[in-house]
Amino acid sequence: MTPFDAALLSSTCVLELATGERIELPTARWRAEPGEGDELMLTRCAGPTLDIGCGPGRLTAELTARGVPALGIDVSPTAVRLTRERGGTALRRDVFRRLPGEGRWRHALLADGNIGIGGDPVALLRRVRDLLAPGGRVLVELEPGRVASRDRVRIGDGPWFPWARLGVGALGGIADAAALRIGWTAAHGSRHFTELVR
Repeated sequence: MTPFDAALLSSTCVLELATGERIELPTARWRAEPGEGDELMLTRCAGPTLDIGCGPGRLTAELTARGVPALGIDVSPTAVRLTRERGGTALRRDVFRRLPGEGRWRHALLADGNIGIGGDPVALLRRVRDLLAPGGRVLVELEPGRVASRDRVRIGDGPWFPWARLGVGALGGIADAAALRIGWTAAHGSRHFTELVR
């Protein structure tokens, strides 16, 4: 079991940056039922939705319960298992490799900091844009402020991997570079969200 798989089952998880900074990840929220902040994304999903980096599946399972076709993908086998146990459909997949329904998804989710996947938000958003149907939308959770960093990080004593952090104030140039238009931005407490339109 990888450190991330173990973290999904733990009450605490710390992301360590190569700089030495340590960020506690909200694993308890990931495993809980969707909250009010999550509703800012969930209520916008009116058609087939791809939940990228679905973790333990709270969003995938909730969309399924609401009758919205949803597929969670994650590189973690534990995440896939937990999503299925909650009633969601999930596959162990890397977003940068071949996926079901390419070019036909109406919505894609990048919640819980998953804009950081791969360490390059522009490359990730370009890939997600290719997964969407014409007019499709990606719903992204962002950090507050203007943070825009590309780091090497690890969880526990696991291997280092590339990750990025993106704040709502730094979104404009990233969206432009990915050929996406900002539809709206919103906040709930310290959580910030945006919708990007293909």
